[in-house]
Amino acid sequence: MSLTQIVGKLFIPRQIALEKHQNGGRALQQAVLNHLIEKAKDTEYGRNHAFSAVKGYDDFVAHIPVNTYEELKGDIDRMRQGEADILWPGRVKWYAKSSGTTNDKSKFIPVSEEGLHKIHYAGGRDSVAIYLRNNPKSRMFDGKGLILGGSHASNYNLKDSLVGDLSAILIENINPLVNLVRVPSKETALLSDFEVKRERIAEEAMHKNVTNLSGVPSWMLSVLTCVMDLSGKTHLEEVWPNIEVFFHGGVAFTPYREQYKRLITSPNMHYEETYNASEGFFGIQDDPDDKSMLLMLDYGVFYEFIPMDEFGKDNPTVVPLWGVEKGKNYAMVISTSCGLWRYMLGDTVQFTSTNPYKFIISGRTKHFINAFGEELIVDNAEQGLAYACQQTGAEVLEYTAAPVFMDENAKCRHQWLIEFSKRPDDLQQFASLLDKRLQEINSDYEAKRYKNITLQHLEIIEAHHNLFNEWLKMHGKLGGQHKVPRLSNSREIIEQLLKLNQ
Repeated sequence: MSLTQIVGKLFIPRQIALEKHQNGGRALQQAVLNHLIEKAKDTEYGRNHAFSAVKGYDDFVAHIPVNTYEELKGDIDRMRQGEADILWPGRVKWYAKSSGTTNDKSKFIPVSEEGLHKIHYAGGRDSVAIYLRNNPKSRMFDGKGLILGGSHASNYNLKDSLVGDLSAILIENINPLVNLVRVPSKETALLSDFEVKRERIAEEAMHKNVTNLSGVPSWMLSVLTCVMDLSGKTHLEEVWPNIEVFFHGGVAFTPYREQYKRLITSPNMHYEETYNASEGFFGIQDDPDDKSMLLMLDYGVFYEFIPMDEFGKDNPTVVPLWGVEKGKNYAMVISTSCGLWRYMLGDTVQFTSTNPYKFIISGRTKHFINAFGEELIVDNAEQGLAYACQQTGAEVLEYTAAPVFMDENAKCRHQWLIEFSKRPDDLQQFASLLDKRLQEINSDYEAKRYKNITLQHLEIIEAHHNLFNEWLKMHGKLGGQHKVPRLSNSREIIEQLLKLNQ
């Protein structure tokens, strides 16, 4: 019996428990809400918002406002200074640093002991449980997992308190037994210089029996490219014959899919998407033939949703999970066992099923273009690029887009800056195909493009090789889960990139 068959038996109870997501979603979420309120009722936030009087969802809504990071950051900074019982019971020692969508350069998301184990690690375990359920012949534990992480530093010089990438906090606190089945070494995994770390990871992992990968697609691809350069091989399975799965998240996989298929040609290779963020672990792709993810309902996360057609209004509708509709675009609001209360996450989702609750990530509340009423979201952009690539054989590595409000000819358009890993033969044809597909999938964009009256044909500027990484490095964001925003109503970021692209 293989080690995977032995270890796999440990996941069977959880595989059975996950079946409750099929019909018991509302009950699971109500249990989470009850637990969060009971646990935090004696914190400062709980007392200030009369948690002891909350007996159900309606009371919860009545007592607690919807919050942005700005509204919680004062309390979070007090927690970082060592104060206890503020947003969550006890002293929270770990803080995940995230660039996010706030007005600040960085957010510092509290990661409590309970949140670490019952949200973040729970998501990792369930990712494996679902994969083993779908692939009973797996041998992933017969080799090692290559897990990418960021770096961390001391938090205000307080003992045992850390701030840094969530992945680094997870690696720092991981069960020592897991280190027996993972690479690279902890020392290498937590290096802050990504370019040095990439080389070290490749050197350490190249001669191991790596069977599985976990990380952000863009940074993992960078590491794997280094492995190929060092090994002199053509395909990754020549280096790691038993490679079988990539657990990926952090950014959409669509721009990278073809590159991974070209790099890993083995028919035994699988891909499983996860939705893990600094604020929590929210979803797992439970069906390899369905790109939507299962919303994880029995962790320490209670979910609410704001319809995007009301987002930004003074009193928008906010619905619990059992109030969502399929196909509608929602901004996600979470309350967690890390002390985030009715917190606007910044991501938008669309449900593809409500029994069980399954969804796709459609974009970010601030990462969209709506300069002319076109309401272009990241999901539209990903679909449009995928179509243009399919039709032309091109491959997109990185991109960003922003509006040109009015040029010297009084013309308005969207400007796309794209770094290709495989350039199309005809860039104008690629642009036309992208524009055509965006009109097909977004009626608002189509209306604004009508006869070029409001919005003219989009423009594509080709980025030089490694441009986006240069921008990230310049801003101290190379590696980890950092990425350039895909869409923006502002030209601030694209202008910086265009200047570098000269």
